[in-house]
Amino acid sequence: MQATLTNTRVKFSNILFPTDFSASSEAALPYAEAIVRHFGATLYPAHVVPPEPYHGLPMEPFPVTLDYAWRSAEESLTKLATSDRIKDIPHQVLLKQGPLWDVISAMTNKYLVDLIILGTHGRTGLSKLAMGSVAEEIYRRASCPVLCVGPRVPHHEMQTPEFHRILFATDFSVSSLAALPYALSFAEETQAQLTLLHMIPLAPLSEQEVVRAAALDKLMKLIPTAAMAWCTPEFEVRFEFPTEGIVAAAKRHSADLVVMGVQRSAHPRAVSHLPWAIVSEVIGQAVCPVLTVRG
Repeated sequence: MQATLTNTRVKFSNILFPTDFSASSEAALPYAEAIVRHFGATLYPAHVVPPEPYHGLPMEPFPVTLDYAWRSAEESLTKLATSDRIKDIPHQVLLKQGPLWDVISAMTNKYLVDLIILGTHGRTGLSKLAMGSVAEEIYRRASCPVLCVGPRVPHHEMQTPEFHRILFATDFSVSSLAALPYALSFAEETQAQLTLLHMIPLAPLSEQEVVRAAALDKLMKLIPTAAMAWCTPEFEVRFEFPTEGIVAAAKRHSADLVVMGVQRSAHPRAVSHLPWAIVSEVIGQAVCPVLTVRG
């Protein structure tokens, strides 16, 4: 495990903000604004009109400019672009029609997107099994990091959110550690307190201190020597199940951001329907945004 591999400076230049104009999407906008302003990036507010014809419309070809859904989306994007939050920052609205992921993927490639920010309803459990998760399909398939603002994150209607405390949760897997450079760099950029967390679900009581010491040593070795010049990271090992433990730690540390790696999958649509996916559960329950990085 080489700590030097994590000593990477991250910069965001082109940020995609997919929106369905719901309250969940609105909750993510202040975070998009804050990150765009901090990094001097360009924001791309985007909406995807479904390809399926709407009931009640004639089935013959229908000019897209006359389509109610398209015109309504145009109006909503225009209103968003002229809002106080983003009217004075570099931005370009995007409106396309087609399958959601296909359009998002094409936008990501065309505009060299290096971060996606979105709000999510955060369905979990049986509801997620039935409905699936648009957000999870995006963060499991996107080639860039994805910042998800879940349903329990407080809305910042008037002020701009800041990042003072960052929590990086890891199980030491390759996919998990792919997120560490972003946690380190984001903490350096914002001068935030960084906490590294490892959860151990089960361990005999008689062995817990030995196991804890070994895990703490692994956590400490993740930090590059150069990083110690600008931060004093905290390290925490707890014997809890991952989802509950990460959510509790975020509350305990008053985290403004949780950073996690997510495993890439050959079947992301199928994975997004599993109710027990840890990252999805954390996003649905955390009181702060979650930055996911695909390993």
